[in-house]
Amino acid sequence: MIMEKGYDLRESLKVLWANINAAAVGTGLVATLFSTLGPGVIVMNAAKQGGLTDAQAVSWLFGIYVFGGLSTMFMALRYRIPVVIAYSIPGAVLLGKVLSQFTINEAVGAYMLVGLATFILTATGAIKKVVDHIPVPIMLGMVGGVLLSFGVSMFSAAIKTPSIYGVMLVVFFVTMTFRHFSQKIPPIMIAMIAGAILLTSFGLVKPVTLNWQLAKPVFVAPDISLKAILNISVPLFFLVIGVQNIQAVGVLMAEGYKPPINAMYLVPSIGAFINGLVGAHPAVTAGPSTAICSSSAAGERKEMRFIAAFFEGVFWFTFALSAKVAVDAVKLVPPEFTAVLAGLAMFDVFGSVFKGAFTGQFRSGAVVAFFVAITNLSILNIGAPFWAIIFGVLTSLLLEKNDFKFVNGTNGSSLANAKA
Repeated sequence: MIMEKGYDLRESLKVLWANINAAAVGTGLVATLFSTLGPGVIVMNAAKQGGLTDAQAVSWLFGIYVFGGLSTMFMALRYRIPVVIAYSIPGAVLLGKVLSQFTINEAVGAYMLVGLATFILTATGAIKKVVDHIPVPIMLGMVGGVLLSFGVSMFSAAIKTPSIYGVMLVVFFVTMTFRHFSQKIPPIMIAMIAGAILLTSFGLVKPVTLNWQLAKPVFVAPDISLKAILNISVPLFFLVIGVQNIQAVGVLMAEGYKPPINAMYLVPSIGAFINGLVGAHPAVTAGPSTAICSSSAAGERKEMRFIAAFFEGVFWFTFALSAKVAVDAVKLVPPEFTAVLAGLAMFDVFGSVFKGAFTGQFRSGAVVAFFVAITNLSILNIGAPFWAIIFGVLTSLLLEKNDFKFVNGTNGSSLANAKA
């Protein structure tokens, strides 16, 4: 079978109901806050950069959180392991830079091709071999270049307006120093509240009428474009295969679980098709949320921590239904506010990306990929992320041939121990 065997869903529901506890539900809520506040802002920023309408932005949010919620609940019940299905945050950032060059139909076609490629690789059993052969440090170098502008924008806003955005950064970092507290209340939430209070006190909150209605999906027919494949499908494919899903696999292994690897790739590949129908980018297995739900904060009994993931799925589904309100709410505040939140949401990702790119093998290739991605320039109408990967690999082939040699069946591409 393509997917690993699991438990009967009805039996798992009975186990869940009999063992439901505050720690698991609370941890599921914390993971939801981590994965909706900042990351949701990133998706909305990407939609705005890409020139999408409000309706299309709402549909994008609706798609990723509806599928993420339902599939997370499924995975939790099927395997009784805290596996969380979400979406690629770096992928959303990348899309914000290139979407304006394509129609939404071409973008959706590119999303679906990522799902198709991932599905085929999983179904044929080739997924592990592919993961072993991808030079992940080079991918991370490219991702670091794409994400750099978010860090720069965050600190630029803090330096220009320290009375608001500088205070937000201070609050975020101070909250992080209180480890026990920050595990229960996300630092980004405290920073957001502090920023909202300051914006209100300075009279910078814009009067916007919030439309309290259920989110409505906008269905999109796919269109295949070679340019979209090269600029969207290829970089997203590398992110899904070599950067995103493997992180969650490593997190679960580190916590002593035996992850259902095929299912963790197959379910998101199906999600790429479902998400694409409503203009949303491909699903992935989420490293950060999986780490939160598999931690001891979700309960002492490791075999019951799947309950935390299940409730994160429930909370995500609820969030998806109110996606229209989320998009309207962003208009209340200056763009610098959302830029700071987006940067703070990516803060841990920055560290893990740069560490993974520049501290091990393929270092020269990763450096080249990083700088090429920063240029954000196109060659032959193909965007910088694609060329970052190509030039990075070529550099490593010239300067770091030994890094491509296998040692104990793996090479420097492995991210099995990454937790970002």
